[in-house]
Formats: sequence, C-alpha cells, structure tokens
Amino acid sequence: MRIQCFTVGMFQVNTYLIQDEETNVCAVIDTGENNELARRLSAIEPRPNIQAILITHAHIDHAGGLLDLQEVFNVDTYLPSMEKPFFDTLSQQGNWFGTPEINRFLGRIDHEVQDGDVIQVGNLKLKFLSTPGHSPGQGCYYTDTAIFVGDTLFSGSIGRTDLPGSNPAEMKKSLRHLLELPKHLQVLSGHGPSTTLEQELQTNPFLGFIRKEKGLPSGFSYPW
Repeated sequence: MRIQCFTVGMFQVNTYLIQDEETNVCAVIDTGENNELARRLSAIEPRPNIQAILITHAHIDHAGGLLDLQEVFNVDTYLPSMEKPFFDTLSQQGNWFGTPEINRFLGRIDHEVQDGDVIQVGNLKLKFLSTPGHSPGQGCYYTDTAIFVGDTLFSGSIGRTDLPGSNPAEMKKSLRHLLELPKHLQVLSGHGPSTTLEQELQTNPFLGFIRKEKGLPSGFSYPW
C-alpha cells in the first residue's frame, strides 16, 4: 500500500490518498473543508484511479470538501452510519467557523458503514472500527499495516471531547478498543505527525489509564 498525505485547509487537516500497488486502485480518506484537496489531486499526473472516498467523521474539516471532490472524482463515498445526522449539520458548522461557500458542503453519501464492515480498494481490504467519543460516530479504517484514525488519537494526545456530540466516557471505551489492535500498526491521524499504537501506548499521557489497567508503567498520565 502506498500512502500520500495532503495537509489542507485552514484547519490543517491530514487527508490521505492510498493506493493498492498491485492494481493502482486508490481511495481518499477525508476531504478537508474546501476544494484544496480536489485541486491538488486533479494536478497529479497520471491521474490517480480513485474509486472511493472514506470519511472518518463529519466535522467540517474532514468532510466539508466532499462535494468539491465528488465533482472531480464521481465515486462512492463511505461514512460511519452514526455520523449521518451530524453530516447533515455541515452547513451549520460552516456558520460556526465563518467558512465560505457553506451551501456547497453537503455532498453525497452512498454507503453508511458500521463496526466490522470491510471496504475493498483494489486488492486492499480496509476494515472499519467504530471509535465514538470525539464525535457520535467517529471511526477508523485499517489494514494489516496502518490505521487511519481521524481525530480519535494523535501523537501524544487524543481528540477533543468538549465539542457538540462529543462524549468523554465513549472516548475512553474507544481508546481501549483501539489499543486491542496489533501494536505495530502505523497511526495516521487527522492532524499532526504519524505514530504507532506501540509508541502511544508507552508514552501518550491520555492513555495512562490503559497502561494502569494492563499493569504497565503509567508514567505521566492525564487524570481522567
């Protein structure tokens, strides 16, 4: 799997172009809040064979550019099923942040995914893991080498839980669930640098409660 990261928009969100190197079939993970990603992908030669758009959650910085992307690459879009009501508030979110062209935010959702669903991208299989907390239906897509976590987990931090639809208790459950996956997985977050599950389990201050539960040295820990 080839992975390219495009950091776009006023929120500096990480979006990803993933490619199955056996078939050259590609997918996009998250869109940014405007048309920057669509413009940058359109400029690539040869043009990537994008067959799917995967949304981790429906905050404006991750899904606001969907319509612009669909106008260039008319492919199926996947959204966590629990995020659909929140997706429908994208125009309102645009008002909150004062972003332009708010009437263009609502794109088309073709498939609503649930925990355990598998999405085929060429010969790649991406499994969906539901990780609510930052938003009602936030989720992750992962292969046997990497996981795209949206705003669930960052290098040294986690997603905010003080936003509309956030839930700290759900976030703790989701982090436990996430840390049950193989620790070698590369973590590709919605903001900031990449990391690994192993690195975050060892050092992330917000995961101290998991280290304690596993009998590991807790180190500096955020007091939940």
